[in-house]
Amino acid sequence: MTPLTGITRETLEAEAVSFDDALAMVRRALPTDAVVVGQGVLKDVQEWLKLERGVDYGDLIDLTGIWRVWNERYKSWSVFSQDHLVRCLLDDTEVNASHDAAGDCVKSVRLYRLFLKLKDDAAGLASAHAKLLATPPEPSFSKRFPSYEGVCQGNRKTCACGAPFFS
Repeated sequence: MTPLTGITRETLEAEAVSFDDALAMVRRALPTDAVVVGQGVLKDVQEWLKLERGVDYGDLIDLTGIWRVWNERYKSWSVFSQDHLVRCLLDDTEVNASHDAAGDCVKSVRLYRLFLKLKDDAAGLASAHAKLLATPPEPSFSKRFPSYEGVCQGNRKTCACGAPFFS
């Protein structure tokens, strides 16, 4: 699972802790007034970690929402992966082949800071939006690997497991 998670077998064997222990560490480290910033982070925070706003953290900012762009061609909102945002907006070509949680955190903060800088600059924000729409995205992990280690990645067009899609 290293390409998907960035975690190697050696790291897992040497440093793994139980989910409950990891969650306790997160709760101890996270100030109750913290603003959690990340890409698609709502699901991670609420569904996976079961953290509660106002109890475990103060607020949450999802980069997926603040960097979405109205796409006039398709008459809908376009949303972008963190890697696409980084490539286009931070001019950072060093997007990792596998996930790196610490690196993703740094990129999230950089993307949020850029948004704060541009939010009151209509021309700058419009330029960023245009660049996001004009730059073709790299194929996602699920498109590159429709099935990985025997697990269907849930890509609607390449699904091999037959599970239903509800959206």
